[in-house]
Amino acid sequence: MVHHWSPDTWTSAAPEVGMVTFYLTPGFELLALSSALEVLKLANRAARRDVFRWRTVSHTGEAVNASCGISVATDGDLAQERRYQSHPDRPLMAIVCGDEPNDSRESKALNAWLRECRQRRIMIGAFGSGVVALAKTGLLNDRKCSIHWEAHPAFKEHFMHIESVTTVYEVDDSIWTCAGGTAAFDMMVYFVKQHCGEPVAVNVGELAVAGRIRTGDERQRLPLLRQHGTINPTVVKLIELMQENLATPLTMAELATAVGLSRRQIERLFRNELGRSPRRYFRELRLEHARLLLAQSALPVLDVAIACGFISASHFSKCFRAAHLIAPHEARKLPPGRYLHVPSQRLQPAAT
Repeated sequence: MVHHWSPDTWTSAAPEVGMVTFYLTPGFELLALSSALEVLKLANRAARRDVFRWRTVSHTGEAVNASCGISVATDGDLAQERRYQSHPDRPLMAIVCGDEPNDSRESKALNAWLRECRQRRIMIGAFGSGVVALAKTGLLNDRKCSIHWEAHPAFKEHFMHIESVTTVYEVDDSIWTCAGGTAAFDMMVYFVKQHCGEPVAVNVGELAVAGRIRTGDERQRLPLLRQHGTINPTVVKLIELMQENLATPLTMAELATAVGLSRRQIERLFRNELGRSPRRYFRELRLEHARLLLAQSALPVLDVAIACGFISASHFSKCFRAAHLIAPHEARKLPPGRYLHVPSQRLQPAAT
């Protein structure tokens, strides 16, 4: 995880009480927003004084519907928020919650505001799909950011000048990004630690009854697991190697050599931990990557096949149909969400 954090540079002009502004767009994730707000509220309680205040903003100042359908009122519009840039109530951080607006005027206004924040040394950040809106401003170019694992394949193809990763959160040059969901809680606890010190951050975790606060560089998930629980570290290492080599799949012999085991030993490990062979798991991993690319990008089927390590479009189509009971071109025509969220346990993978 990159931490180009410089409190002296970025918070020297900040007031004793830090203001955090949350910009909401339709379909924003309520879990991420509520998690962040709860952290700030608990930080005030832990510090026994107001160390943070916050406000919610939308383009017009009207209420915004979250992805779950709940309408959330805002404290003001973007025009008013931009006037705060040279005001004592200027924000310490501005966070985008939700994807880039469909309205071009709103999008331009949002981009201009974020650039103004950057110029005035106000930290900026994004939760979940808000990272896409932030990426479109160009402010993430040549920087590292966290993106939700489900959106990562298409994001990586579209934003080639950004180092996107599937960690819990990232902080690079005072730009804060996280995968959304409960990752917003972990990121904001780290933000509290930087602003108020570790004792306050620890107390926030205790007050929230958080079993463990994740560090930013932790992975978001181990893919295609069938149950919760701890996984053998060697299996974790092998899965990471597979994920790093989807386009040019490693052989079983290469995987075994990389962890200092025999092929038979890694076969046994995978069957005990994951209930299938490493070869079958690797294929499922590549097919999941293909599924996400088909759902989220306009890449031709052949390009998707190559990106997932298949030797030809016909071979890829055969494997994809065997795993998902649908052809790649048919999957692309399904309504958003219907295909993307098919539980992996119900899929029938190709024979190995």
